[in-house]
Amino acid sequence: MENNKLETISNLFEDKEIRSIWDKDKEEYYFSVVDVINALAEPKDASDYWTTLKRRLMKEEGSKLPTNCRKLKMRAQDGKMRETDTLDTEGIFRLIESVPSSKAEPFKIWLAKLGKERIDEVFDPEVAANRVVNYYRTKGYTDEWIKQRLIGIVDRFQLTDIWKDGGIEQPIEFALLTNEIYKTWSGMKANEYKEFKGLRKESLRDNMTNIEVLLTDLGEVATRDIASEDHPKGFKENMSVAKRGGQVAKDARKSYEKATSKSAISKNNSLNYKYIDENKKIDNK
Repeated sequence: MENNKLETISNLFEDKEIRSIWDKDKEEYYFSVVDVINALAEPKDASDYWTTLKRRLMKEEGSKLPTNCRKLKMRAQDGKMRETDTLDTEGIFRLIESVPSSKAEPFKIWLAKLGKERIDEVFDPEVAANRVVNYYRTKGYTDEWIKQRLIGIVDRFQLTDIWKDGGIEQPIEFALLTNEIYKTWSGMKANEYKEFKGLRKESLRDNMTNIEVLLTDLGEVATRDIASEDHPKGFKENMSVAKRGGQVAKDARKSYEKATSKSAISKNNSLNYKYIDENKKIDNK
């Protein structure tokens, strides 16, 4: 895991430093609890404040938030690495809701607004669809790219339904089958592809070029169609089909690269920031 000063989170707390650690395996950030408490409540001693708050949450409210903390080593003000309580993103927002501070109120209003929006989407799913399209447009994606991305999402659901019919149940199995498709056509598993593009928690497909999206979708559609004909059962048979589907996309990649004399695989991403490992932080591009 890597220590980071995650600027995008710090900015939410009026530029106060919130130490964070990126867990590459879980693809999750963990944030310092005392740093968040310092930013919100500004107590004389954040550690004592957190000790009291933990006691209240567990005894009075029956909250499991304190038990969800992970003790991770972070660099303290004296420069030494010391263990500190951390929470993932969901845990941090639950913590914010528990801190009685006027500075926490904007976060609580924002979370309530998000909750209302999701309820509205239950009654009118088109609201959710419009939100997705508008999000991609504001990020600068073309309508052609957005259309292909949405089609790919539907195709992905159809593929996972086929896998379920073939006896695939565990999340790890879905991940391994997906990795087989990626690895066959691109030479990289999904996490390796993300690292190649300089990504962490961000969506891989949202940072693909048009041809990368097309090849990814082709590999999954081919896998789905082969499975529909062959009816593979169990993980081993489905893995074989996933490789065949990925090979279809690999053949298409070779044809594209031969015709264009350029690689179908790109390091480019759609981020407006980049991770600088040697500085252990995020810098703006």
